[in-house]
Amino acid sequence: MTQTIFDTTAPGPLLPDVFSAELMRLIERVKPGIVQVRNEGRGAGTGIIWRSDGTIITNHHVVPNDETGIQVHLADNRVLEAKVIDRNPRLDLAALKVTADNLTALPAGVSSRLRVGELVFAIGHPWGQRWVATAGIVSGVGTLQATGDAKTPQHIKSDVRIAPGYSGGPLLDASGHVVGINAMIFGGDLAVSIPGDVVSNWIGVQRRQIELNFEVMPVEIPANLRKGIAAGREAGLLVVGSNFNGASEHAGLFIGDVLLGVLDGKVDMQPLDDVTSLVEGLAHLDSEAKVGFQIIRGGNITMIEVPLKTLERTHA
Repeated sequence: MTQTIFDTTAPGPLLPDVFSAELMRLIERVKPGIVQVRNEGRGAGTGIIWRSDGTIITNHHVVPNDETGIQVHLADNRVLEAKVIDRNPRLDLAALKVTADNLTALPAGVSSRLRVGELVFAIGHPWGQRWVATAGIVSGVGTLQATGDAKTPQHIKSDVRIAPGYSGGPLLDASGHVVGINAMIFGGDLAVSIPGDVVSNWIGVQRRQIELNFEVMPVEIPANLRKGIAAGREAGLLVVGSNFNGASEHAGLFIGDVLLGVLDGKVDMQPLDDVTSLVEGLAHLDSEAKVGFQIIRGGNITMIEVPLKTLERTHA
């Protein structure tokens, strides 16, 4: 019988080296999706590129005043002007927008799956130092009790080391997915982060406030057209006027066109039977997007595509 003898003097497993190398690769991979947010007169915080179209998420307390200038510093040394497009002080979240294309957005994780003891990382810009990384474990997930009966939203507690300048930055899981937004220090040694699921739900229901540059009114769809792709549609929106320099044609729409539906993300057709459905159907789209309309023109049902920015009223 062969006996296996273990040499206790031999070097141990290379797991620490492998883990270290993987961690360094993770940090380098996510770095382009993390920015420094500089708020004129209030110092700096951190932000996360949430969408490649220039949407950036940070804390409300990082950019609390709409009157001050905001700059975003990218990992490639670009500096971009930013503006707040939405905020929720109760959640301590704010959405910024910069003019840039093809930015590197960080993937969102599922914070509801986090468990106590899970490894997490924070990246931020403490005291002006950029892209500083710390590691820790999840210490708890729950709701903090505040004064009286009021409670803060659900939160993640971890022992990652954060300091002023980390606010608005990502709490990352071991795969580099965003599972939280770092917000504050609790009890002197625990970091409190807003769960990524809360952020996803909030950003998912954002709606831009828009004013359309043409006028519509609800009308009944003739019975002979309630078939085929318009089956079940009883009403539409008749284009009755345009504010585009007095012209009757605006962005491919003509007075007399009847709007039946708008493509939602170029996947699902949303019926248009009142003005509210039209505005809500457009408000969640990026201003640079193209909008697909199903319309009745000259007694025929057809599809047209127009740039959203040409449909919006501009103010001097």
